[in-house]
Amino acid sequence: MTKKADLYVRVSTDEQADKGYSQRNQEEMLRKYCLLNSIEVRDVVYEDFSAKTFKRPQWKEILLNLKRYKNKTDLVLFTKWDRFSRNAGDAYQMINLLRKMGVEPQAIEQPLDLTIPENKMMLAFYLAAPEVENDRRALNTMHGMRRARKEGRYMGTAPFGYVHKSTEDGKKYIAINEKQATIIRWAFQEIAKKAFNTESIYFLAKKKGLTVTKSGFWIMIKNPLYCGKIFVPKYKDENSYFVTGQHEAIICEELFNEVQDVLNGRSRVYRPKIVTINEFPLRGFFLCPKCSKKLTASKCKERNKFYYYYHCENSCKYRINSETANSIFINNLKDYMPLGPVVKLYSKVILEVYNGHTSAARLEKTQIVSQLSSYEKRLSTARELLVN
Repeated sequence: MTKKADLYVRVSTDEQADKGYSQRNQEEMLRKYCLLNSIEVRDVVYEDFSAKTFKRPQWKEILLNLKRYKNKTDLVLFTKWDRFSRNAGDAYQMINLLRKMGVEPQAIEQPLDLTIPENKMMLAFYLAAPEVENDRRALNTMHGMRRARKEGRYMGTAPFGYVHKSTEDGKKYIAINEKQATIIRWAFQEIAKKAFNTESIYFLAKKKGLTVTKSGFWIMIKNPLYCGKIFVPKYKDENSYFVTGQHEAIICEELFNEVQDVLNGRSRVYRPKIVTINEFPLRGFFLCPKCSKKLTASKCKERNKFYYYYHCENSCKYRINSETANSIFINNLKDYMPLGPVVKLYSKVILEVYNGHTSAARLEKTQIVSQLSSYEKRLSTARELLVN
């Protein structure tokens, strides 16, 4: 009876799948093997996913088909065991699962008769070798990245505010993107002022050109990279610490620390939002007349209508209707409206003070413009003489 097989062709990266010849080469070898051994090819499955686990899209499809068309396939063929898996523990479990379904996995370049107990030692070697190779490569990469961090080099994609650049000898580094850096400086300075909450500052920064998400913004304002520091994480007996980075800082360390103090204390300090609810425009500004705490606000439903209140969260339970409070505030505000003659006087005083402060700058500007005109005339004369 002719055996039927599914051919499993796997490459490790999308680049290999797109540009390399590994898939075509594997399929050609597998088909030749089936032709020489009178094995019928039922299906060919292409995978371009890592073999560290079996959570691979095409492998899941293979398992579903094997369960759906039970006893239709006798073999799952691949070129080497590292095409099947690079994790020995997961591989043994998957082999047992396939054999329970009546399917035998086999590597044509490393054939093993798994019914012979001694061959399991060779299988362990074939499966462990690529796993060891992966672990060694990962360890070398981790040590290299850690060494780079200790030297103050940033590793990874350039964050918002920076761009990747290369030196003449090919070394990569991150440089300031001044347009984005201006937004970052503004955001840090506004948070340090403690005038408005961080969420409101995020929305204003979005209008200025910030492209990160809200969660990305929180990560950004806590990232010491922006004050010129690189974080070296804990490893074995070596504790975590910060080093001075080779990149240029966008903000000073004092401003960064000030912002961290504000963020760490945000649950204890109420800062009003820039965008407020229409019914509570003064939430966060009114003080409780009983305990002097800042009033918050909320709405409650009575029958078919909502009522809005400013209220205290302390045990005093003070509250006042928002419409009443807003009206009182507006009426009191009208008492401070300046008279027409006073407005004109203030305007004249402000204009005089402004002119006094800027007179030196205007004079300097006039002198520079005059000097530039003189230089332009001299250049024009020099060009005429040169032509003659």
